[in-house]
Amino acid sequence: MSSAVRVLALSLLLLPTAAPTATAAEGWSVAPSGGGRPSFYAEGAPGTVLEDTVSVTNRGAAPVTVRLHGTGVPVAFADSRVRVPARTRAEIPFTVTVGAGAAPGDRSGEIVARDSGGRTRSSALRLRVTGPELSALTVEQVAVHAEGITYVLVNRGTTALVPSLAVRADGVLGRLLDRAPRPLPVELPPSSRTKLTEPWPDRPALDAVDIRLTVTAAGGAGDTAQVSARFVPWGAVAGTAGALATAGALFAVRRRRRRARHGGEAVEVEQPVQQSELTGAGT
Repeated sequence: MSSAVRVLALSLLLLPTAAPTATAAEGWSVAPSGGGRPSFYAEGAPGTVLEDTVSVTNRGAAPVTVRLHGTGVPVAFADSRVRVPARTRAEIPFTVTVGAGAAPGDRSGEIVARDSGGRTRSSALRLRVTGPELSALTVEQVAVHAEGITYVLVNRGTTALVPSLAVRADGVLGRLLDRAPRPLPVELPPSSRTKLTEPWPDRPALDAVDIRLTVTAAGGAGDTAQVSARFVPWGAVAGTAGALATAGALFAVRRRRRRARHGGEAVEVEQPVQQSELTGAGT
Protein backbone atom coordinates (compact mmCIF):
# COMPACT_ATOMS: atom_id res chain seq x y z
CA MET A 1 0.00 0.00 0.00
CA SER A 2 1.28 3.46 -0.88
CA SER A 3 1.32 6.28 1.65
CA ALA A 4 0.50 8.81 -1.08
CA VAL A 5 -3.13 9.56 -1.89
CA ARG A 6 -4.14 8.60 -5.41
CA VAL A 7 -7.32 9.54 -7.27
CA LEU A 8 -10.00 7.22 -5.97
CA ALA A 9 -12.25 5.70 -8.60
CA LEU A 10 -15.10 3.21 -8.27
CA SER A 11 -15.19 0.33 -10.75
CA LEU A 12 -17.89 -2.21 -11.62
CA LEU A 13 -17.11 -5.73 -12.83
CA LEU A 14 -19.66 -8.11 -14.32
CA LEU A 15 -19.84 -11.52 -12.68
CA PRO A 16 -20.09 -14.69 -14.76
CA THR A 17 -23.62 -15.24 -16.01
CA ALA A 18 -23.47 -18.76 -14.65
CA ALA A 19 -23.62 -17.43 -11.06
CA PRO A 20 -26.54 -18.89 -9.10
CA THR A 21 -29.67 -16.78 -8.92
CA ALA A 22 -30.46 -15.11 -5.56
CA THR A 23 -32.43 -12.18 -4.27
CA ALA A 24 -30.68 -8.88 -3.57
CA ALA A 25 -31.21 -9.33 0.16
CA GLU A 26 -29.49 -12.72 0.14
CA GLY A 27 -26.99 -12.32 -2.65
CA TRP A 28 -24.68 -9.44 -1.77
CA SER A 29 -21.52 -9.49 0.31
CA VAL A 30 -18.52 -7.38 1.38
CA ALA A 31 -14.87 -8.44 1.32
CA PRO A 32 -11.35 -7.08 0.77
CA SER A 33 -10.63 -6.57 -2.90
CA GLY A 34 -8.43 -9.05 -4.74
CA GLY A 35 -9.64 -12.18 -3.01
CA GLY A 36 -7.76 -14.43 -0.64
CA ARG A 37 -7.77 -11.96 2.27
CA PRO A 38 -10.00 -12.69 5.25
CA SER A 39 -9.81 -9.08 6.48
CA PHE A 40 -8.23 -5.69 5.84
CA TYR A 41 -4.81 -4.79 7.19
CA ALA A 42 -3.07 -1.41 7.12
CA GLU A 43 0.25 -0.34 8.62
CA GLY A 44 1.97 3.02 8.73
CA ALA A 45 3.65 5.71 10.77
CA PRO A 46 1.75 8.66 12.31
CA GLY A 47 0.71 11.20 9.69
CA THR A 48 0.49 8.80 6.74
CA VAL A 49 -2.51 7.98 4.55
CA LEU A 50 -2.99 4.32 3.61
CA GLU A 51 -5.09 2.94 0.76
CA ASP A 52 -7.13 -0.19 0.11
CA THR A 53 -10.22 -1.30 -1.78
CA VAL A 54 -13.42 -2.99 -0.66
CA SER A 55 -15.48 -5.23 -2.95
CA VAL A 56 -19.28 -5.25 -2.77
CA THR A 57 -20.50 -8.27 -4.71
CA ASN A 58 -24.12 -8.58 -5.82
CA ARG A 59 -24.91 -12.10 -7.06
CA GLY A 60 -28.62 -11.45 -6.97
CA ALA A 61 -31.04 -10.88 -9.84
CA ALA A 62 -31.84 -7.29 -8.83
CA PRO A 63 -29.65 -4.25 -8.12
CA VAL A 64 -28.74 -3.36 -4.56
CA THR A 65 -27.75 0.00 -3.06
CA VAL A 66 -25.49 0.07 -0.03
CA ARG A 67 -23.99 2.74 2.18
CA LEU A 68 -20.44 2.28 3.45
CA HIS A 69 -18.84 3.45 6.67
CA GLY A 70 -15.93 2.54 8.87
CA THR A 71 -15.74 1.91 12.61
CA GLY A 72 -12.84 2.07 15.04
CA VAL A 73 -10.39 3.77 12.66
CA PRO A 74 -10.65 6.92 10.46
CA VAL A 75 -11.85 5.71 7.03
CA ALA A 76 -12.82 7.77 3.95
CA PHE A 77 -14.45 6.14 0.89
CA ALA A 78 -14.30 7.24 -2.73
CA ASP A 79 -18.09 6.91 -2.66
CA SER A 80 -19.99 6.07 0.52
CA ARG A 81 -23.22 5.25 -1.40
CA VAL A 82 -22.93 2.65 -4.12
CA ARG A 83 -25.54 1.09 -6.43
CA VAL A 84 -24.45 -2.36 -7.54
CA PRO A 85 -26.35 -3.86 -10.49
CA ALA A 86 -27.39 -7.52 -10.56
CA ARG A 87 -24.55 -10.03 -10.95
CA THR A 88 -21.97 -7.26 -10.60
CA ARG A 89 -19.10 -6.49 -8.27
CA ALA A 90 -18.22 -2.94 -7.29
CA GLU A 91 -14.68 -2.01 -6.26
CA ILE A 92 -14.67 0.99 -3.90
CA PRO A 93 -11.30 2.51 -2.90
CA PHE A 94 -10.89 3.96 0.55
CA THR A 95 -8.18 5.54 2.68
CA VAL A 96 -7.18 5.11 6.30
CA THR A 97 -5.53 8.14 7.87
CA VAL A 98 -3.07 7.60 10.71
CA GLY A 99 -3.33 10.59 13.04
CA ALA A 100 -0.19 12.70 13.46
CA GLY A 101 -0.25 12.13 17.22
CA ALA A 102 -1.25 8.46 17.14
CA ALA A 103 0.64 6.22 19.55
CA PRO A 104 2.29 3.05 18.22
CA GLY A 105 0.16 -0.06 18.52
CA ASP A 106 -2.80 -1.87 17.00
CA ARG A 107 -6.28 -0.53 16.31
CA SER A 108 -9.31 -2.60 15.34
CA GLY A 109 -12.31 -1.62 13.27
CA GLU A 110 -14.64 -2.72 10.49
CA ILE A 111 -15.74 -1.81 6.99
CA VAL A 112 -19.54 -1.93 7.17
CA ALA A 113 -22.12 -1.87 4.34
CA ARG A 114 -25.87 -1.44 4.88
CA ASP A 115 -28.54 -1.88 2.23
CA SER A 116 -31.85 -0.05 1.94
CA GLY A 117 -33.59 -2.79 3.92
CA GLY A 118 -31.32 -2.30 6.92
CA ARG A 119 -29.30 -5.49 6.37
CA THR A 120 -25.56 -5.16 7.01
CA ARG A 121 -22.40 -6.94 5.95
CA SER A 122 -18.96 -6.20 7.39
CA SER A 123 -15.31 -7.11 7.13
CA ALA A 124 -12.73 -6.65 9.90
CA LEU A 125 -10.04 -4.01 9.57
CA ARG A 126 -6.81 -3.92 11.56
CA LEU A 127 -4.53 -0.89 11.65
CA ARG A 128 -1.00 -1.04 13.06
CA VAL A 129 0.62 2.29 13.88
CA THR A 130 4.38 2.00 13.66
CA GLY A 131 6.99 3.99 15.54
CA PRO A 132 9.10 3.83 18.69
CA GLU A 133 7.30 2.84 21.89
CA LEU A 134 8.20 5.13 24.78
CA SER A 135 7.01 4.73 28.36
CA ALA A 136 7.21 7.95 30.39
CA LEU A 137 5.22 8.98 33.45
CA THR A 138 5.33 11.92 35.87
CA VAL A 139 3.54 12.71 39.14
CA GLU A 140 2.81 16.40 39.69
CA GLN A 141 0.87 18.92 41.81
CA VAL A 142 1.05 16.92 45.04
CA ALA A 143 -0.91 18.61 47.84
CA VAL A 144 -2.52 17.72 51.17
CA HIS A 145 -6.20 18.54 51.66
CA ALA A 146 -8.96 17.54 54.03
CA GLU A 147 -9.96 14.64 51.76
CA GLY A 148 -6.40 13.29 51.51
CA ILE A 149 -3.33 13.63 49.30
CA THR A 150 -4.16 14.87 45.81
CA TYR A 151 -1.84 14.49 42.82
CA VAL A 152 -1.83 14.50 39.02
CA LEU A 153 -0.44 11.68 36.85
CA VAL A 154 0.74 12.61 33.34
CA ASN A 155 1.50 10.05 30.62
CA ARG A 156 4.31 11.66 28.63
CA GLY A 157 5.05 8.60 26.48
CA THR A 158 3.53 6.88 23.46
CA THR A 159 2.04 3.81 25.15
CA ALA A 160 -0.96 3.36 27.44
CA LEU A 161 0.06 2.89 31.07
CA VAL A 162 -1.48 1.29 34.16
CA PRO A 163 0.46 2.94 37.03
CA SER A 164 1.24 1.71 40.54
CA LEU A 165 1.56 4.02 43.55
CA ALA A 166 3.64 3.85 46.74
CA VAL A 167 3.20 6.41 49.54
CA ARG A 168 5.49 7.32 52.40
CA ALA A 169 5.07 10.01 55.05
CA ASP A 170 7.59 10.86 57.79
CA GLY A 171 6.78 13.03 60.78
CA VAL A 172 8.96 14.51 63.50
CA LEU A 173 8.68 11.38 65.61
CA GLY A 174 8.89 8.78 62.85
CA ARG A 175 7.10 7.07 59.96
CA LEU A 176 3.37 7.85 59.60
CA LEU A 177 2.61 6.15 56.27
CA ASP A 178 4.38 3.33 54.45
CA ARG A 179 2.07 2.02 51.72
CA ALA A 180 3.66 -0.53 49.39
CA PRO A 181 3.27 -0.15 45.60
CA ARG A 182 -0.18 -1.14 44.37
CA PRO A 183 -1.85 -0.84 40.95
CA LEU A 184 -4.19 2.11 40.57
CA PRO A 185 -7.64 1.53 39.00
CA VAL A 186 -6.88 3.77 36.00
CA GLU A 187 -5.39 3.42 32.53
CA LEU A 188 -3.59 6.45 31.14
CA PRO A 189 -3.67 6.86 27.34
CA PRO A 190 -0.68 8.60 25.76
CA SER A 191 -0.50 12.38 26.44
CA SER A 192 -3.29 12.18 29.05
CA ARG A 193 -3.39 13.51 32.61
CA THR A 194 -5.54 12.36 35.52
CA LYS A 195 -6.09 13.88 38.98
CA LEU A 196 -6.36 11.37 41.83
CA THR A 197 -6.72 11.41 45.62
CA GLU A 198 -4.97 9.13 48.08
CA PRO A 199 -7.14 8.84 51.23
CA TRP A 200 -5.51 9.70 54.56
CA PRO A 201 -8.21 9.59 57.25
CA ASP A 202 -5.88 9.36 60.25
CA ARG A 203 -3.71 12.40 59.61
CA PRO A 204 -1.83 13.74 62.66
CA ALA A 205 -3.27 16.67 64.60
CA LEU A 206 0.12 18.22 65.33
CA ASP A 207 3.20 17.39 63.26
CA ALA A 208 5.55 18.47 60.49
CA VAL A 209 5.37 15.82 57.76
CA ASP A 210 7.34 15.08 54.60
CA ILE A 211 5.27 13.09 52.07
CA ARG A 212 6.70 11.15 49.11
CA LEU A 213 4.67 9.66 46.24
CA THR A 214 6.34 7.18 43.88
CA VAL A 215 4.61 6.00 40.69
CA THR A 216 5.80 3.22 38.37
CA ALA A 217 4.49 1.54 35.22
CA ALA A 218 5.51 -1.03 32.64
CA GLY A 219 8.38 -0.21 30.34
CA GLY A 220 10.48 1.40 33.05
CA ALA A 221 8.27 4.47 33.49
CA GLY A 222 8.32 6.08 36.91
CA ASP A 223 8.60 9.28 38.90
CA THR A 224 8.74 10.56 42.49
CA ALA A 225 7.36 13.77 43.97
CA GLN A 226 7.51 15.17 47.50
CA VAL A 227 5.60 17.74 49.51
CA SER A 228 5.83 19.00 53.09
CA ALA A 229 2.83 19.68 55.31
CA ARG A 230 2.45 21.27 58.73
CA PHE A 231 -0.47 20.12 60.85
CA VAL A 232 -1.52 22.55 63.64
CA PRO A 233 -4.60 22.18 65.90
CA TRP A 234 -5.78 25.75 65.41
CA GLY A 235 -8.78 25.19 67.66
CA ALA A 236 -6.55 24.43 70.61
CA VAL A 237 -4.26 27.31 69.73
CA ALA A 238 -7.18 29.71 69.50
CA GLY A 239 -8.61 28.40 72.80
CA THR A 240 -5.27 28.88 74.56
CA ALA A 241 -4.87 32.37 73.16
CA GLY A 242 -8.42 33.25 74.21
CA ALA A 243 -7.82 31.99 77.74
CA LEU A 244 -4.64 34.05 78.03
CA ALA A 245 -6.42 37.14 76.71
CA THR A 246 -9.30 36.65 79.16
CA ALA A 247 -6.93 36.19 82.07
CA GLY A 248 -5.14 39.39 81.10
CA ALA A 249 -8.41 41.29 80.84
CA LEU A 250 -9.56 40.09 84.27
CA PHE A 251 -6.22 41.07 85.76
CA ALA A 252 -6.56 44.55 84.26
CA VAL A 253 -10.13 44.91 85.56
CA ARG A 254 -9.07 43.91 89.08
CA ARG A 255 -6.31 46.48 89.01
CA ARG A 256 -8.75 49.20 87.89
CA ARG A 257 -11.24 48.21 90.58
CA ARG A 258 -8.55 48.43 93.22
CA ARG A 259 -7.61 51.86 91.90
CA ALA A 260 -11.28 52.89 91.97
CA ARG A 261 -11.68 51.85 95.62
CA HIS A 262 -8.65 53.87 96.58
CA GLY A 263 -9.27 56.91 94.37
CA GLY A 264 -13.04 57.10 94.31
CA GLU A 265 -13.11 57.05 90.48
CA ALA A 266 -15.98 55.57 88.52
CA VAL A 267 -15.00 52.31 86.77
CA GLU A 268 -16.43 51.00 83.46
CA VAL A 269 -16.31 47.26 83.40
CA GLU A 270 -16.08 45.78 79.87
CA GLN A 271 -17.52 42.38 79.11
CA PRO A 272 -14.96 39.88 77.76
CA VAL A 273 -15.42 38.90 74.11
CA GLN A 274 -15.81 35.18 73.45
CA GLN A 275 -13.37 33.94 70.78
CA SER A 276 -14.58 31.43 68.17
CA GLU A 277 -12.60 28.22 67.85
CA LEU A 278 -10.58 27.61 64.68
CA THR A 279 -9.55 24.20 63.42
CA GLY A 280 -7.59 23.04 60.42
CA ALA A 281 -4.23 22.03 59.05
CA GLY A 282 -1.59 24.26 57.58
CA THR A 283 0.42 23.16 54.54
